[in-house]
Amino acid sequence: MIVTHDLTKRYGRVVAVDSVDLDVREGDRYGLLGPNGSGKTTLVRMLLGLVYATRGTIEVLGLPIPKRVHDALPDIGALVEGPAAYPHLSGRTNLALFDAAGPGSRRGRKARVAEALERVGLAGIDRRPVRAYSLGMRQRLGLAGALLRRPRLLILDEPTNGLDPRGIREIRDLLTELNRDGTTVFLSSHLLAEIDALCTRVGVMDRGRLVLQDDLARLRAPTGRVTVGTPSPERVVALLDGRVEHRDGHTLTVRHDDPGTLNAELVAAGVTVTAIGAERRTLEQVVLEATTTSADRVEAG
Repeated sequence: MIVTHDLTKRYGRVVAVDSVDLDVREGDRYGLLGPNGSGKTTLVRMLLGLVYATRGTIEVLGLPIPKRVHDALPDIGALVEGPAAYPHLSGRTNLALFDAAGPGSRRGRKARVAEALERVGLAGIDRRPVRAYSLGMRQRLGLAGALLRRPRLLILDEPTNGLDPRGIREIRDLLTELNRDGTTVFLSSHLLAEIDALCTRVGVMDRGRLVLQDDLARLRAPTGRVTVGTPSPERVVALLDGRVEHRDGHTLTVRHDDPGTLNAELVAAGVTVTAIGAERRTLEQVVLEATTTSADRVEAG
């Protein structure tokens, strides 16, 4: 759905995006994670033909960008930074004007607008002027605009900006539903928890470079350790003969590949096990290992 090779953008001596090879596959919920200033928004703008690359190539939906961006855009829904709207007009009227500016006929416009407003939770306040909207409501309106044409691909830059926790959950559920119905979702965010909760594939930006790109499940693979809870930690330490790597009260970290086998071994020895499970790397650990120290870190929530 999105493929870039050696994608680079310079502003004078500043390299905003540096040799990025992006790989977004059909059906992905792809999260581009990185601190503010890491190059995410510049990259998104290049994917949409809003900014020209200094070097490298871009293909979106199999089409070269920016050469054939007008052929690709009808199948793309996009939200980049703060969505623009006429403040004196209602949300519904803004969406109708946005729809009119796009490809296709007038037929079905009213239904498309109504459905988009309903999906983002603005149906009950759609006739208020946009100047009366909160930041979160404006963000929802921008997302509604991205959904008007039932796009094959959604490209979203910080889509939950300004939303409260309930709103973030609602947008996350909506994007999951759209993805389930066949829309590939590509979003950028500096919020680690947002990417962790929504995405199936992750890319990490750091100072303009894509330093990590992989399936989230693979990144969070087991570490080869098992966490054991037991009221008899001393017995476990004695029984496992040096395989216990860490102890915190009644919780032990044991070097072992299979929680089931370890549990059977402990129970057979008469040890009471209250909890057991494979230790997995967190996305936070993965990101911190991949990125450099920065004053503007990726936020955990």
